[in-house]
Amino acid sequence: VYSWRDILINKEADPFSIIHLFSFFSWDETHFGKMGSYYINRTFFFDVHPPLGKMLIGLAGYLSGYDGTFPFQKPGDRYEHHNYIGMRGFCAFLGSCLVPFAYLTVLELSKSLSAALLAASILIFDTGCITLSQYILLDPILMFFLMGAVLSMVKYNSYADRPFSAPWWFWLSLTGVNLAGAIGVKFVGLFVVLLVGLNTVYDLWELLGDLSLSLVTLGKHLLARVFCLILLPLALYTAQFAVHFAVLNKSGPGDGFFSSAFQSRLIGNNLHNVSVPEHLAYGSVITMKNLRMAGGYLHSHWHLYPEGVGARQQQVTAYLHKDLNNLWVIKKHDSNTDHLDPSHYVEFVRHGDVIRLEHKETSRNLHSHQHEAPMTRKHFQVTGYGINGTGDANDFWRIEVVGMKAGKRIKVLRSQIRLTHLATGCILGSSGKTLPKWGWEQVEVTCTPYVKETPNALWNVEDHINPKLPNISLDVLKPSFPEILLESHMVMIRGNSGLKPKENEVTSKPWHWPINYQGLRFSGVNETDFRVYLLGNPVVWWLNLVTIGLYLLMATCAIVAMKRGVQLTAELKELSEVLLHSGGKIMLGWLLHYLPFFMMGRVLYFHHYFPAMLFSSMLTGITWDTLLKFCAGCLSCSLGRRVYTYGTLALMLLIVYSFYLFHPLSYGMVGPMASDPNSPMAGLRWLESWEF
Repeated sequence: VYSWRDILINKEADPFSIIHLFSFFSWDETHFGKMGSYYINRTFFFDVHPPLGKMLIGLAGYLSGYDGTFPFQKPGDRYEHHNYIGMRGFCAFLGSCLVPFAYLTVLELSKSLSAALLAASILIFDTGCITLSQYILLDPILMFFLMGAVLSMVKYNSYADRPFSAPWWFWLSLTGVNLAGAIGVKFVGLFVVLLVGLNTVYDLWELLGDLSLSLVTLGKHLLARVFCLILLPLALYTAQFAVHFAVLNKSGPGDGFFSSAFQSRLIGNNLHNVSVPEHLAYGSVITMKNLRMAGGYLHSHWHLYPEGVGARQQQVTAYLHKDLNNLWVIKKHDSNTDHLDPSHYVEFVRHGDVIRLEHKETSRNLHSHQHEAPMTRKHFQVTGYGINGTGDANDFWRIEVVGMKAGKRIKVLRSQIRLTHLATGCILGSSGKTLPKWGWEQVEVTCTPYVKETPNALWNVEDHINPKLPNISLDVLKPSFPEILLESHMVMIRGNSGLKPKENEVTSKPWHWPINYQGLRFSGVNETDFRVYLLGNPVVWWLNLVTIGLYLLMATCAIVAMKRGVQLTAELKELSEVLLHSGGKIMLGWLLHYLPFFMMGRVLYFHHYFPAMLFSSMLTGITWDTLLKFCAGCLSCSLGRRVYTYGTLALMLLIVYSFYLFHPLSYGMVGPMASDPNSPMAGLRWLESWEF
């Protein structure tokens, strides 16, 4: 297991370094180590990735004796007495499995021991893979399932001449299991799903052209793939979320990202086991929560908008915390009758009604007009207006429920409400922008004239007080599993799209990655710090980059030669088949795991390239092995054998020597920065953008 083997080597060289390596946490361990703790403590949290990777980290910690009490506050804090070795060891083990997976995949595709050894050597001696694998991160877990899916796909393809045999079913089913694992760790696992999907379509197309197969046999092939590559992964993926929701049953820092109905499931949440009236009625005192991610409650207070910011009327905002100023009384638009008077009958609010919302603490009405909103241009200002509920026609709102017919009652928690301003036609919503200090840094509420069905413009009733109505337990209104599964995915998708670069944050662009333009600090900044720097082995990464161009050239030559009817020897035909068919699959994998990042609007980091790097490393093994065999075939038998052997050996020695030069990046450095001429690493700073 190469990560541990290298650690032992490093221990012999510098015991003090290893103590440092294992005594503090770094970079994204702040997130994923903490999330492992949440699973151990059964505390609900929110993350933009699916749950499998964090669940496995938490399970590894639990089984190895970690109690989930380390705070994971900032990189550089020491673990002290906390038992974190199990979580790091688990990630290191999965990262180590990439080497045999790559070896077996290339061996199956090329039938060449040298190509498989070259691909495996690249991963063994890449400083970037080692660095990612020795910490509590999702990347080694993701790459484990990704490479497992590719290996399984290649293996079941190798049994094409023995369909429906036990090995064929085993590898086909294992492909589906690994696909579920890859998607369950990160959504980028969808790229390997696409790769397997395209491979399956190609397989079925080839089978369709085989006239010796009956339609019944073709149907069996199709159903086998549908079951193992679609239904099985979907079932396993859904089961991951079932376990996730069952384990995380206590209120925690993730509550606010989800709807009120979702929160009512969580022990310790203020909505858990609460009883409220089910249907909204006139005279009810309510709170309204915006459905955008981490949306606040509709809120007002005595403070006015300052001079020059729309009309100088009472502020209306969205507030993230429970507060008496979140309470509103729902009234008829044309009447000021006290509906809580015992002599007055109960009248329910229905879809399509025109209502007025009166702020309970200040007795001002929710109001809008064509003054511009304070932060969002072309949106209208929302204010509190009137005296003791008496205002004007700009206080009237039509209440509507998404997907409901006119006249139907409105439910607490479950109904998604849209408030349309009667006078202007705009829709009440939260922009998500933070107001300046005059607005107490609360969230801006506006009335948007652009009618869009977005969570920003939807609300639900959370608290509901009406002494004239019978209370029911919120357990009755709890969402079903399919509903919380759908909601969790909507929240994750919105969270991913909302990941934008923060001020002074080190990010990178996709074109930086293949050229190894810029690394990433894992820990330490100053000369006195123990520093680990994520950077690929430069020789390995630049060799991979050159190989992509070399592969395209060689593949083009092979295609042209075959198209022109050039007579090739049996050996050259075999090499061309390996290059085009086997190398083509790997090249397609690289393209699918790299090109989509150019279209992503979210913040990107260097480590996002590593799945694509696995494919380029396997392509390097296949391409250079094919090139050396071709060169050897053009020479005499003895000379050709020497060229092939020495060429392969030279590549491996070059990779090993470059690892010897750059291994301190993975195992840690202390002393002057590489920009200092006195630093022992100064001569290895080949690019100015490398900041180790």
